[in-house]
Amino acid sequence: MSDIDNVLSKVKRIHMVGIGGSGMFPLAEILHAKGYKLSGSDNNESDILKRVRKLGIPVFLGHAAENLGDAEMVVQTAALLPNNPEIEEAKKRGIPIFSRAELFGAVSRHFDNCIAVAGTHGKTTVTSMIVHILYLTGKDPSAVIGGKLPTIDSYGRIGGSDIFVGEACEFADTFLHLSPACSIILNVDEDHLDYFKTMDNLKASFRKFADKATRCIVYNGDDKNTLEVIDGLKKPLMISFGERPSNTWYAANINKVSNARHEFDIIFKGEKKGTLKLAVPGYHNVLNALAAIAVCDYAGVSVQDSIKALESFMGAGRRFEILGRYGGVTIADDYAHHPQELKVTLQAAKAMDYKRVWAVFQPFTYSRTYMLMDDFADVLKIADKVVMTEIMGSREINTYGVETSQLAAKIEGSVWFKTFEEVAKYVTDSAEEGDLIITLGCGDIYKAAKMMCEIYESKGISKE
Repeated sequence: MSDIDNVLSKVKRIHMVGIGGSGMFPLAEILHAKGYKLSGSDNNESDILKRVRKLGIPVFLGHAAENLGDAEMVVQTAALLPNNPEIEEAKKRGIPIFSRAELFGAVSRHFDNCIAVAGTHGKTTVTSMIVHILYLTGKDPSAVIGGKLPTIDSYGRIGGSDIFVGEACEFADTFLHLSPACSIILNVDEDHLDYFKTMDNLKASFRKFADKATRCIVYNGDDKNTLEVIDGLKKPLMISFGERPSNTWYAANINKVSNARHEFDIIFKGEKKGTLKLAVPGYHNVLNALAAIAVCDYAGVSVQDSIKALESFMGAGRRFEILGRYGGVTIADDYAHHPQELKVTLQAAKAMDYKRVWAVFQPFTYSRTYMLMDDFADVLKIADKVVMTEIMGSREINTYGVETSQLAAKIEGSVWFKTFEEVAKYVTDSAEEGDLIITLGCGDIYKAAKMMCEIYESKGISKE
């Protein structure tokens, strides 16, 4: 038994520092449902904190030593600044402190059938698709998702079955804390090199994650890096998906139906199992859906039931999420923050019936912006108009000397602003009927999108 499992078996009173995070909240829901007495703190008011309070969990705005109360255990988010007063107080009092990643791992061990979804890109969408299918087909899963799933109106849920679906992030080896029955690898791409340093180290971590699976590995058989990761691993079930007929599951006769949405045949070991018409845009969602179908087949859902469920899947929160249409201008928001994610999102946007596509991008972390700057510049050029904000450093200090102005200099006609207010005003003043404005980034750029909606409404332009 690990340290956190041992502590959880003895305590009842837990304080969560950063409880308003999308990764912390569903874990809080699960602990609350299991009878633990919780409290939490965070810096900013949010919709998630309102949800926390509805559960009867007290929340403190701001961090202070006295917030701990009579806590017997403390869980901290990864985004905390050094010398957080609550963490310092916990150390002073000898209260056990664990990371959100360690808690996630402990929760995964409360379920016999943990399905962990990893990959550089597509984790939230595929996790959401799997939960959507399992929920609608009566499998009653528990889940922790990196985004809000409209089907359950939350970032996770506590179910009554032995199935637990979790989004498994590779950053700082978070996913190595999980205990999966089934490990899913969607793809392996260059990212988080501030932590991993080299691609070989990144691949080695993915291999450790895959090898933790006790029952099966579901993997992208078309992705070179993924194939290198799983090479030589042996599990009771090795399930591949992709477009090549050599895969266990493959997509055939892929056709664009309308407005960047696709239809394709689902083939299992050479036999056609059905045809799926996606409701979400983007070619990349063909493989996302195929991965979800393969996983749900493993979990006991028929292909036909998965198809029926996925035809009603409209996406996860912050994944090409349409926020509104004002005077013919559509405003959307997307979590894309890596060049490859920006590429597929902007390609999908350009394939739709819009006059112009505005990419409103917030670079996230100095290291990623510095290391992948040329890649960011290349993919942002897909858009007709590019507007950027300052870099959101998050957990990092800018030791790279990197600025948004350096990225803007590589994209002809692009502009950048220091504040969201300036961004929102510039874009709403310049956008024309028929345009799509899409905010992009994993930070708080969604706030700029909401400001734009508010600006239009303040001008008397109603949401269509």
